[in-house]
Amino acid sequence: MTDATSSSPHGATTEPRGMAMINAFDPARATALTPHEQTMVARRRRLLGPAYRLFYEHPVHLVRGEGAWLFDAAGERYLDCYNNVASLGHAHPSVVEAIATQARQLNTHTRYLHDTVLDYAEALLASFPAALGPDAGQVMFTCTGSEANDLALRIARAHTGGEGVVITSLAYHGVTSALAELSPSLGEGVPLGRHVATVAPPDLYRRGPDMPARFAADIAAAFAGLARHGIRPCALLVDTMFTSDGVFPDPAGFLREAAAAARAAGALFIADEVQPGFGRTGTMWGFARHGVEPDIVTMGKPMGNGHPVAGLVAQAAVLERFAATARYFNTFGGNPVSAAAGLAVLRVLAEEALPDNAAAVGTFLAEGLRDLAGRHALIGDVRGAGLSIGVELVRDRATRDPATAATTRIVNALRQRRVLISASGPGANILKIRPPLCLSRAQAEMFLDALDAVLREASAAD
Repeated sequence: MTDATSSSPHGATTEPRGMAMINAFDPARATALTPHEQTMVARRRRLLGPAYRLFYEHPVHLVRGEGAWLFDAAGERYLDCYNNVASLGHAHPSVVEAIATQARQLNTHTRYLHDTVLDYAEALLASFPAALGPDAGQVMFTCTGSEANDLALRIARAHTGGEGVVITSLAYHGVTSALAELSPSLGEGVPLGRHVATVAPPDLYRRGPDMPARFAADIAAAFAGLARHGIRPCALLVDTMFTSDGVFPDPAGFLREAAAAARAAGALFIADEVQPGFGRTGTMWGFARHGVEPDIVTMGKPMGNGHPVAGLVAQAAVLERFAATARYFNTFGGNPVSAAAGLAVLRVLAEEALPDNAAAVGTFLAEGLRDLAGRHALIGDVRGAGLSIGVELVRDRATRDPATAATTRIVNALRQRRVLISASGPGANILKIRPPLCLSRAQAEMFLDALDAVLREASAAD
């Protein structure tokens, strides 16, 4: 980093170039905070340190959630079209009750026999295709998606004997030391590992119809490049919706070629389902849209609907060498309360048909967004699957130059209308829309109306 940080109000500093987070609060530009909010911002910096970030030009002080709604300290209601952790809906009563009931009985670790973790493992494996299902797959539990991806890498290294990993150029896979080296979206201040190669994301909008073949070729070339430097291939690791890269779901099936390229190089295919998994794409797993069976699948975020549950499912044969040389234990991973939360999530997904709702409401939402694109030239592309949607904003549809500044204005204008989304992509110009799976058609219409109004305001301002 070459830029020094500059002073700003409320005891904070602006970020040096290369560290900026998309949709981040900048205390140096905050003019509308209430005295209490100013005090809270100052307390955060003093107590939590400067590495933490807040969203929005005017941060939101939340105190309660219910379904797809969030409520602030003043009682104002916000439509949550961003948070993919409480994916069943905030404070879902079935999950809350399952956690409370188990916590009143017992909570301990997995070195004692307990039925709940076994019941959960069986139910979870039953949601996977044959190669990863109850007869061929096995589960390992962690507390976070970062831990799950870290463990997946250890297993892949043991199985392949290699360490070279290929990822996409703006991927996010976690915050441990090993995963930060595989997460270019964390910024230039977090260097990638020397065993890591990046490829351009599968951007159908910018790369054209031959993207699937080009993406697979890029992966093959990346592994070959690592091998030329004496780095043996280990894994292709991708978020199956490429969420941080800008949301790239199509065409369905293109990941088959990518996985084949990785396996031809001697690497495993690890599907990071931390964001796409558990019904968000309209199918239980994002990789299922592509007709491919991964070697390892990692999970987190929505797995406990807000309770910290995460883990991985791997083909049993992939686990053999790792298990022969290493014990695995995680004090909190797979504990009875977490397992009860996970079981409740699976029950609610089935009983409330939430993947089906994600598919239906997601289709309605995408159609509405494409209708808005017909009226607002700022929208260059609409893409998604289920309730994982990206809307790319461009300054000019011919050149497809990113409309970065306009995207920031729109995200914050929606927040002022009490609708919460964020942005992603290398140009910070892709609206990232991923509401709880319980989002109703009426709530989707509210979002579309708010975005239409904000886009009209943006056009008038220009």
